[in-house]
Amino acid sequence: MKPKVYVESSVISYLTSRQSRDLIVRANQAITKDWWKTAPKRFELFVSAVVIKEIEAGDKNAAKARLEVADRLDIVDVQAEAIMMARAIVEKGALPKKAEEDALHIAIASYARHDFLVTWNCTHIANAEIRKAIEVVARIFNVNCPIICTPQELMGTKRGIK
Repeated sequence: MKPKVYVESSVISYLTSRQSRDLIVRANQAITKDWWKTAPKRFELFVSAVVIKEIEAGDKNAAKARLEVADRLDIVDVQAEAIMMARAIVEKGALPKKAEEDALHIAIASYARHDFLVTWNCTHIANAEIRKAIEVVARIFNVNCPIICTPQELMGTKRGIK
């Protein structure tokens, strides 16, 4: 069985957007494209209605390209418990109020029992400084938080512990 990966909207945006002039963003776009070449073979890939809502915003042509990618992925249900967990992530101060949708991505992936949440949002999602606070909330809700990482961190080869 392949590991399950929740694909957050920033990954789809980097995959489909025009090449950035910003060198770091451009590198992350290239990494995303490289990751995407093998990801569908290696993982079960999921999005949620929250991702769909985010990627359909903005320029119509760009949104169309993003939605075409998302249409090839499975959609995970947004459970009521995930909404409550996302609220708790914000109420406990793990994320600021303006990052409620980011908390919802984490909670949805947690309740769906995904192995990974892949994102380029390193401010509110893939951020080592907030990881412990998010895990505390996940324990309160009796769920395991997925491994939150960037596509770059999810490119490696399979290696087991000997």
